[in-house]
Amino acid sequence: MPASEDLYVLAPGEGESESDGWVSPRPIDEAVRAAVAGATDIDPDEIDDAESYVDLDEIAAVLDGDGEGDSLTFAVEDHDVTVDGGGHVTVDAE
Repeated sequence: MPASEDLYVLAPGEGESESDGWVSPRPIDEAVRAAVAGATDIDPDEIDDAESYVDLDEIAAVLDGDGEGDSLTFAVEDHDVTVDGGGHVTVDAE
């Protein structure tokens, strides 16, 4: 998948959580903003698009990989954000 196409990852939608067992495809920018804001006290409006922090071709390569064992970690506002091959976004809030 070329990075010029919209990248979608799996993330809880508004009012949902992964513990609810329901996640849906969301644009990478929206998913990163929501994950960082949910794990920190940073306002989502203060977070730039994902391409400001990482090369979208690298995310596309992880998403196109052969398994969920592949992942990519990058810094967003001094927090580690990881996107795995299954399209899940997680944040190390420390």
